[in-house]
Amino acid sequence: MGNEVPPSASSITRLQALSPLLLSLHKLLLDAERDEYQKVFGKVSSSGQMLKLVIEDPWFSWLRKLSEIIALIDETLESKTPITETSAQELLRATKQLLTPTEEGEGFGKEYFDALQRDPDVIFKHREISKLIG
Repeated sequence: MGNEVPPSASSITRLQALSPLLLSLHKLLLDAERDEYQKVFGKVSSSGQMLKLVIEDPWFSWLRKLSEIIALIDETLESKTPITETSAQELLRATKQLLTPTEEGEGFGKEYFDALQRDPDVIFKHREISKLIG
């Protein structure tokens, strides 16, 4: 593995820009899901209750995939182990794949498709991220 190529400045810059955009998208999606959840189950009374729901309730489980990729990007950028161009590109590809909405099926792609249909802010954030990751 000694022949691994260091990441280009472009790849590092894209990953550094991607993390806060994904966090912003996550917040939009979480807020929208909270609103939908409250329509069905009633008001969430505190931030502590909301945190418990996000961690434990199946309603929010699809958002964990986005949380995981954000954490992976942040860990990679903060790691003392040098990142390679291959790993930087793989993170960008994984993000692009995750954020591919699907009209059919279940899981993240379907839930993300539905969120894009409901919320123009999610559409705008999706476009911004898509421009960055190609």
